[in-house]
Amino acid sequence: MIRKLAGVLLGIAVTVSALAQEQFITRYGRLDNVRYHIKADKKATITFMGGSITNMEGWRGKVCDYLTAAYPATDFRFINAGIPSLGSLPHAFRFEHDVLSKGKTDLLFLEAAVNDRVNGTNEVTQRRAMEGIIRHALKANPQVNIVLMAFVDEDKMADYHAGKVPVEVQVHEDLAKKYHLPFINLAKEITTRIDAREFTWKDDFKDLHPSPFGQQLYFDAIKRLLEEDFSAMAPKHLSSVKLPRAADPLNYENGAYGDIHEAVNKNGFSIIESWEPTDKVGTREGFVKVPMLVSDTARASVEYPFTGRTVGIGIVSGPDAGVISYRIDGGAVQQKDLRTQWSKSLYLPWYLILGDDLKPGKHTISLQKEGDGSVCRVVYFLVN
Repeated sequence: MIRKLAGVLLGIAVTVSALAQEQFITRYGRLDNVRYHIKADKKATITFMGGSITNMEGWRGKVCDYLTAAYPATDFRFINAGIPSLGSLPHAFRFEHDVLSKGKTDLLFLEAAVNDRVNGTNEVTQRRAMEGIIRHALKANPQVNIVLMAFVDEDKMADYHAGKVPVEVQVHEDLAKKYHLPFINLAKEITTRIDAREFTWKDDFKDLHPSPFGQQLYFDAIKRLLEEDFSAMAPKHLSSVKLPRAADPLNYENGAYGDIHEAVNKNGFSIIESWEPTDKVGTREGFVKVPMLVSDTARASVEYPFTGRTVGIGIVSGPDAGVISYRIDGGAVQQKDLRTQWSKSLYLPWYLILGDDLKPGKHTISLQKEGDGSVCRVVYFLVN
């Protein structure tokens, strides 16, 4: 077995077969516009959107260091839009708040495959969310370049071993192909290399949150894509994308946060302008010391008027999370359990779609907290 971890620990660069690495990079599109910004404009904004694997120290920092060193005359601005635990559904509704509000992005790295599997996001929602992010980004800036990436976890490895393409990987690749975006299939690369006995999951890669060894492998693949695309001279001008017809007309391309301050008829709900827990249970950055619509009262209710075809809630699900009932436009009452498998140990940001495929126009959603001894905390309404 070829063992390369020792080389990493000794500061020796990880080397992999360039030919083999190329097998896992599919260039459905190029990065001409960001190459123009880097080489001609000498100014570029690079945004990284994903979950904890993007947020943590590792491949993202290595990409920033590489670009800064390779193009010292270029003024780079790097935006970390990674938030642990969040996948494609949250990304679609937070894109305006966490990316577009920061200014124009020239290159967007986007990943959601690991958290979409861990969070149990169904395929239809994945497709609507991922397509929504891509279309939202291209509508805001038709010249933005986007790279899609599918990271690895043990479930995806098991799928490949069973002769199946993981659903999340297929979603990423289908949309990369439709919108002519580069796609890096790191789930397949890591599985293939482990099967070839180059290294092991347990001793080397270690976790879906990769070890430094694993982070280096992720970076190596991304660097190869960038080096190949940036090897050419800058194009003479920027090109703009003309959006094709959507694969799913109900995608979340207009996804945005709805302000909890616009809620009405708050019977037993109140807004805490800077919520934080009174116990020692952990929180996520961006979901603590922010306004929250909160109730610990049984049968408390609140209404939220909105315009769109999709509505949901972004909540904090902690040890005291419970059940809500809800109805849209006075329709049938439905229930939703706000608890997750992680709620006992973390105030987890959790995004739930409560109404989809609604008629275009104005609607009202009514929420009611059920049961005693539980707390409902709404950070955002979700509207598309």
